[in-house]
Amino acid sequence: MDMKRVLLLLADGFEAYEAAAFTDVMGFASAFGDEEIEVVTVGLHPEIRCTFGFTIKPELLLGDAMDEEFDAVAVPGGFERAGFYNDAYSDAFVDVFRRFAAEGKPIAAVCTGALPVARSGVLCGRRATTYHLLEGKRRQQLADMGAVVVDQPLVRDGTIITSTSPATAADVAFALLELLTSAANVRATREAMGFVEVPPRDIPRTAFMPDPLRQ
Repeated sequence: MDMKRVLLLLADGFEAYEAAAFTDVMGFASAFGDEEIEVVTVGLHPEIRCTFGFTIKPELLLGDAMDEEFDAVAVPGGFERAGFYNDAYSDAFVDVFRRFAAEGKPIAAVCTGALPVARSGVLCGRRATTYHLLEGKRRQQLADMGAVVVDQPLVRDGTIITSTSPATAADVAFALLELLTSAANVRATREAMGFVEVPPRDIPRTAFMPDPLRQ
């Protein structure tokens, strides 16, 4: 079985927490699940600054990444004041979503990551959501770009997943994992990460565990 590959598309000003959900969920799935999944960080610049200040170096520049094969694209959101939309609304970014949609490959967007997906046109007439605060500003922008806005934390329309906030990041990553593998693999990964409570097991008493009755 060929290893699945996820293109993690990072704009300047991206939310590191939202990006980390994809790297951790796919990483745990590779370690404890049915098959290995590679996440490749991709951006427009040799260094990318996240919303709250630190920088990362993407593994591939976007132009080079488009010469490679991927099974899905994931995009975290970001802050306007951190310059997120400069990259996110660029022709290079929105072309990625058009390409993956045309090939029927999954697109997973967290929070405001849904907005560049919508800007590409692939959400016209499709159910989606985005950041729900700011008096509905982002949702109105999503609607203005043709999406049918749904008041739910996570919305899946076919192979496109969108969500409302950073709090949904892990859920989006698990939804993408299910599209790439199986529900059973998601359950195994959730358990390995501690999202599913595992019944306690009896731990045998050992020499280094003193008997309180003898103290």
